[in-house]
Amino acid sequence: MNNRRAFLAATAAFAVAVSTSQALAQKKYDTGASDTEIKIGQTVPFSGAYSVYANIGKTQAAYFKMINDQGGINGRKINLIQYDDAYSPPKTVEQVRKLVEGDEVLFTFQLIGTAANAAVQKYLNGKKIPQLLASTGAARFNDPQNYPWTIAYNPNYVSEGRIYAKYILANHPNAKIGVLYQNDDMGRDYLAGLKSGLGDKAASMIVGEVSYEVTDPTVDSQVVKLKSMGVDLFYDASTPKFAAQAIKKLADLGWTPVHILDINASPVSATLKPAGLDISKGIISTNYGKDPGDPQWKDDPGVKAFFAFMDKYFPEGDKLNTVNTYAYSVAELLVQVLKQCGDDLTRENVMKQAANIKGYVPSLALPGIKINTGPNDYRVNKQMQMMKFNGERWELFGPIIEDTGPSG
Repeated sequence: MNNRRAFLAATAAFAVAVSTSQALAQKKYDTGASDTEIKIGQTVPFSGAYSVYANIGKTQAAYFKMINDQGGINGRKINLIQYDDAYSPPKTVEQVRKLVEGDEVLFTFQLIGTAANAAVQKYLNGKKIPQLLASTGAARFNDPQNYPWTIAYNPNYVSEGRIYAKYILANHPNAKIGVLYQNDDMGRDYLAGLKSGLGDKAASMIVGEVSYEVTDPTVDSQVVKLKSMGVDLFYDASTPKFAAQAIKKLADLGWTPVHILDINASPVSATLKPAGLDISKGIISTNYGKDPGDPQWKDDPGVKAFFAFMDKYFPEGDKLNTVNTYAYSVAELLVQVLKQCGDDLTRENVMKQAANIKGYVPSLALPGIKINTGPNDYRVNKQMQMMKFNGERWELFGPIIEDTGPSG
């Protein structure tokens, strides 16, 4: 009898040991993750010329507070550590090193700006730290073969450029195109996408290309130069501050070319209001998300949830600012990726899940748009719809357009 008891006790102890080891085996962590926390890091231009994007960081901090108030993700709270880099690449390098080596984050999230992300891409990939959902659409951030630890969120600038080219060829086939572009990866990719989409017609249709530096005080002289070249379609690959300047200068000159503006510079509150809503009428751009100021979405469940979030967690924020809806959507996607990770919160699995999003429909996506990624295609947003500004808000037109070609 004693032997039987000893055997049963030993069996029970073994079963407990096995179940405990299995439970431990199911949970996998790298530095920055634990049973209670997921530590992530971000640089944001809270100061400087690009502080218009500070709202991205503010909205995302508020979103993760909401998620934490709801119990976190699989019981783990998100600990978002943010540093100001003033949109200065050397400062980004300094702050990202601090996040990785000092704060020991699991990954970086939504580093803001093309130049900022470029400055730390090699460093993060060398250390095998995910550069997750970077706030840029430059082609170099969709290169899983050479930079497997980097995945960008924004629509690929080359893809977006090709979509504008399709529109131009269909609606303005004889246009004399003048290009204003920011002299960095972003601006050059927009130009490359336009040329790729125009194909053989690029050489004859593009009559002028002028660039500006982010340190330039204005782009007035560049706009004047393009007007002097006989341009009748103004392709504006810039950011809010410079786009607003260009819109004002066009009006000052009494010049009214077809004006195509890239998505980064399309927010009404950041670009068109400072420029003047009346003189912004007729500008053409593209989008992939619902504009909260558009009355057609007033009863939309996703927009209603966004408004409720803003009221409770970011009441001082502008609910109609699409910078904030952008930030909300990226944070929402990160939560989806982390949910897919389950209890395997290793850096390798975080990247694996980010590159394995299938048919995901964001709550603020335009109808018909879904997110799909794969190990050989890191592009998150590659479907868009054209839109035109009516003097008060953007109006969508035409079908959902997908760029199925190479990312550049």
